[in-house]
Amino acid sequence: MSTPASKKQKTSPTADYELLYWPSHPGRGEHIRLCFEEAGIPYKDTTNESKEKGMSALLSLISPEATGTAANPPPFAPPMLRHGDLLLAQAPNILLYIGPRLGLVPDHENALYHVNQLALTALDGLSNEVHDTHHPVGVNLYYEEQKAEALKKSEDFRERRLPKFLGYFERVLAGEASNGGEWLYGGQLTYADLVLWQCLDGVRFAFPNCFERARKSGEYTKVFGLMEQVEKRENIKSYLKSERRQPYNNGIYRYYPELDAGGT
Repeated sequence: MSTPASKKQKTSPTADYELLYWPSHPGRGEHIRLCFEEAGIPYKDTTNESKEKGMSALLSLISPEATGTAANPPPFAPPMLRHGDLLLAQAPNILLYIGPRLGLVPDHENALYHVNQLALTALDGLSNEVHDTHHPVGVNLYYEEQKAEALKKSEDFRERRLPKFLGYFERVLAGEASNGGEWLYGGQLTYADLVLWQCLDGVRFAFPNCFERARKSGEYTKVFGLMEQVEKRENIKSYLKSERRQPYNNGIYRYYPELDAGGT
């Protein structure tokens, strides 16, 4: 009788971390990069370090012919993380795996699930919904083919959805579980704070006027205070100035002036 894959698969704690994601823009892989950068843990950013070889490795894993291994089902799409014999996909799933290993989750019962809850909420409202502002009809259509719908979707995001999510995280920071109001949970920086920062930085790029109005409104002082605290951290500050930090372009966060019109 064969041994179950779960028993055969072992990952050494000293194994190298390898991130596989589309090259040349932050995207969903950026949440994972920020965790490694903050923790000061080396990792290989395969496609950005060697685009040709990296893309070959990435595409082979998501090919229609790929069926995975005995221990790893085939991933659907990047980001993917390889750690020893383990291959994981889906950004929230990868964060769930690396967060405790990098010291980015408080060490007490249920903390991981609460941190994950907060990260998922940020990704839902400030990443997925932002992407839908410029591609509200279909991801395979050009922006110009759905511009009328994008204008409507963006107005809804600016006037209703963004304030709703900013207000939610302001309440989280004012809550007892925040333990001080500087970070989202447990009185310490967690990967949820890094996810929120990256999402809001993307919003700042895609909707600069809307973002600035929200900041100046005085309604979300704790949220914008969290952003400032993340940017002051030495490892993050160094990373943001480095060439490892990829510029925004045609990814999740895109700047179209017409979508940034109006106000919150």
